[in-house]
Amino acid sequence: MDSLGLFTAFFGWCSVINSALLLLATFFISTFNRFTKTIHTKIFHITMTELDIIYFSYLAYYKLAILIFNIVPYVALKLMALSMT
Repeated sequence: MDSLGLFTAFFGWCSVINSALLLLATFFISTFNRFTKTIHTKIFHITMTELDIIYFSYLAYYKLAILIFNIVPYVALKLMALSMT
């Protein structure tokens, strides 16, 4: 396997794993909303309205990080492989 293919596979799997973790986090935050808020309120001593903002920011920043650091390099490597053939 050449290095371009190796990097492409690496970023592809990183994208899949991180997207699955994002979906899992979204599922837990939305499905067990009251339970997670209760736990986080007790641990970090913040209000439930602040937690809504924190949860939304967390999911948005994580999605943006996946896009920038995993999906964009994967697409760029795929395009490079196409241009080399």
